[in-house]
Amino acid sequence: MPLLTRKTILRLSLSLVAATALTGSMSFAALAKDKIVLIVNGALGDKSFFDSANHGMELIKEKYGDDVETRVLEVGDDATKWEPALLDVSEQDYNIIIGGTYSLSETLGEVAKQYPDKKYILFDASLPFEEGGFENVYAINYKQNEGSYLGGVLAADLVKSGKLGADGALGFLGGMDIPVINDFLVGYIAGAQSVTPDIKVAVSYAGSFTDAAKGKELSLAQYRAGVVLAFNAASQAGLGQLSAAKETGKYALGVDSDQEAIFAESDPGIASQVVSSVLKNVDVSLLAAYDRIKDGTLPWGSVEALGLKEGAVGIVETGNFAKLASPETVAAVNAAKEKIASGEIQVPTAFGMTTEALNALRDSVRP
Repeated sequence: MPLLTRKTILRLSLSLVAATALTGSMSFAALAKDKIVLIVNGALGDKSFFDSANHGMELIKEKYGDDVETRVLEVGDDATKWEPALLDVSEQDYNIIIGGTYSLSETLGEVAKQYPDKKYILFDASLPFEEGGFENVYAINYKQNEGSYLGGVLAADLVKSGKLGADGALGFLGGMDIPVINDFLVGYIAGAQSVTPDIKVAVSYAGSFTDAAKGKELSLAQYRAGVVLAFNAASQAGLGQLSAAKETGKYALGVDSDQEAIFAESDPGIASQVVSSVLKNVDVSLLAAYDRIKDGTLPWGSVEALGLKEGAVGIVETGNFAKLASPETVAAVNAAKEKIASGEIQVPTAFGMTTEALNALRDSVRP
């Protein structure tokens, strides 16, 4: 039998596909699978936000196996590269394109309008859905103020009880002075004030989500000025705070992921200073969104705000939390959790807050 050439093989394959389609014994739909790409407008390795999104892709792959293809594309923090990257993947055969953060939202929205046959998921941001034109986009907002409230209750109670070995102020490090970051701050302050009404909170902003050196510099200044425990919402810049906590022997409240567990093996010195972490469960929310795509219930063309009630935010209650928190502290955190989920406690938010009101709040807690 003569050897088959590549052209012959291709011709036979095409003939088989055509014959199969004609007989109806196999459809394209049966062969098709979802191809999902996550655009990271930064870099993995932040041990928090983007790593959580990456884990969400891993959860989807783990659950759906060969029925789905997933890819994660890191495009860096140079905003000029984001639109070309989104356009590129939209031109390819990905049918679900995922991206996050407020800074990517406008670009993703504009690209989504150009590719109405593709589906886009935007997390930790929203679009002007009321204006129309985004019927192929689903957006997720997180009630990070609710998780941060629990962090504030824990932080203030640990200081008040003397469990951290010294009395002093709390600290906060934000990546940027923007609403989504200030939403962490506002919830954190509210939770802390529920325990100690006159609590003091030192507030700093790194002006970056990637500058860990700046984050460390600002955090060292806070710790040396009397801060006992500090919370960060700063992505990779926040890793500088964790390093400063290790260096000074002070304490930190992690963010987005369980940062104590993440550093347990690679840097036990950091892990020992992380009392807990306020969770923004990006990973869980992305898996839940894909589950709803599969069962046809995802509300395209809209934004949903997910909080404690939906399991989208929370606080780590294992590890150092379990070692440091007294039964009274655990009870206080759990009570706050239940009251927030039921609506009895309405946690204040930075969204819609005027600059004047936000400044007044920060001034009122300044050490």
